Amino acid sequence: MTLFLHFFCIFVPKMLRLAKYITKTLSFRLSLMVLLALATLLMAALLVMFIYSRLAVKAEALSKAEQTLEATVQKIDNILLSIEQSSGNIYWKMFNHINNPDKIDVYCRKLVENNPYIASCTIGFEPGFYKDRDPYAVAYRRSCDGSVVKHETSGDRPYYEQAWYTNTIAAGLPNWTDPQKVSTLDEEAISSFLLPIYVGERKVGVMAVDMSLNLLSKIVLETKPSPNSFCILLGRDGSFIVHPDSNKLKFQTIFTQQEQNVDPSVKEATEDMMAGKTGYKYIRLHGEDSYVFYKPFERMLVPGRSMEKLGWSAGMVYPENDIFGDYNRLLYSVLLIAAIGMLLLFMLCQTFIHRQFLPLQVLADSAKRIADGHYDELIPDTRQQDEVGRLQNHFQQMQQSLSNHVGEMERLSATLQERGEVLKAAYEQAQVAERMKTKFLYNMTNQMMSPVGGISTSVKTIHEHYGELTEEETNHLVSEIQRRGEKITALLNQLIADSEGREKGKVNSE
Repeated sequence: MTLFLHFFCIFVPKMLRLAKYITKTLSFRLSLMVLLALATLLMAALLVMFIYSRLAVKAEALSKAEQTLEATVQKIDNILLSIEQSSGNIYWKMFNHINNPDKIDVYCRKLVENNPYIASCTIGFEPGFYKDRDPYAVAYRRSCDGSVVKHETSGDRPYYEQAWYTNTIAAGLPNWTDPQKVSTLDEEAISSFLLPIYVGERKVGVMAVDMSLNLLSKIVLETKPSPNSFCILLGRDGSFIVHPDSNKLKFQTIFTQQEQNVDPSVKEATEDMMAGKTGYKYIRLHGEDSYVFYKPFERMLVPGRSMEKLGWSAGMVYPENDIFGDYNRLLYSVLLIAAIGMLLLFMLCQTFIHRQFLPLQVLADSAKRIADGHYDELIPDTRQQDEVGRLQNHFQQMQQSLSNHVGEMERLSATLQERGEVLKAAYEQAQVAERMKTKFLYNMTNQMMSPVGGISTSVKTIHEHYGELTEEETNHLVSEIQRRGEKITALLNQLIADSEGREKGKVNSE
């Protein structure tokens, strides 16, 4: 949990920074879009190509396996036919000397010597057939050094009581036996061709010609469609007649193998083989995916050949890695090359688009500085004739027009500022003049208040005490009224004169 949190804390911020970088970088996004589009098309093309290639490889492998299986069956049948014909030839030669046991001994030896596929041969007669040699059986086998030596018939019972002898006498027909499982490591697994010996209508003995399954497997396994493929041949009882593992030839059957927890697909294929079916199945054998191709073992029709059904089934195990190994390696190589190519293409696109969009970055930086108030920011010239170049040229013209307009605005602002200063000074002068005028009027009013008050008092006195006043007092009051009126008149004339002087000065200043 701690490791996960540590990874989360490191990975998430990096992804957020990458997402932010992608969001802000137009060239990266365009390169990524181009790469994704090309990758999609390339992956679709490769997918279609490899699907059809895989189908073609599989079809070729199926055909090759079927042909190899057919050739293997033919090769096995040729070995069987060789043994059958050799046995038949010796049989007819021996028939002319059937009453001479010494000749039987010689022919038995020659049969083993003359056919390398024959491991041993046993010829046994019915008890009482030879009066002086009762019972009589002769056996020869091929030793490890290749020499042919005589040996005694094996078994815990007399040969004429053993199954190979009694069954052949009972059937009265030539036939091949299923593999005879051995009890010790020193013994060799064999399959026997059993030929009844007739004298007239009487069955007097059996010729048992043994074929070495190890030798047969070695011969058959030399021919295979791939390094790891192998052929198997099953008898009617599930015994292995051909198998690359010699221990399976000696001790095991297909049913023994099924008891060892093999994959269910192997069991299904085994059931089809034992049922005599033809086809192929996908199996998992020893942890490896494989195909098994199978068909009944059918012998070639030859005049005079006994064609009893053997009940054998041949199979070809073809590992999937042998079929698709080169294909998978090619696929991984192509995907690696495609990934490297995509990376190089992305870097090339990123470099090219970044160079093409470099003027946009310059314009973005210039626009930011212009937005910050640097209207005299210089936009460099460009030789590009595309949309980006035209945008840079138009942006340069816009910047020049904006710079000129801003210059005119600054000059107009300076002019307005100067006029504002003049108006401010005039306003201040007007304020001073207004204050002086107010003060003047205030002074004039104060000077007029005393005469007016005196006149008002004199008039009130005359009005209220007219009858009581003497002529002299009345004249004095009238004189005071006249004097004070003249004083007011003088003040008013002065006020009018000052007002006319200010108006003239104002007109002259304008």
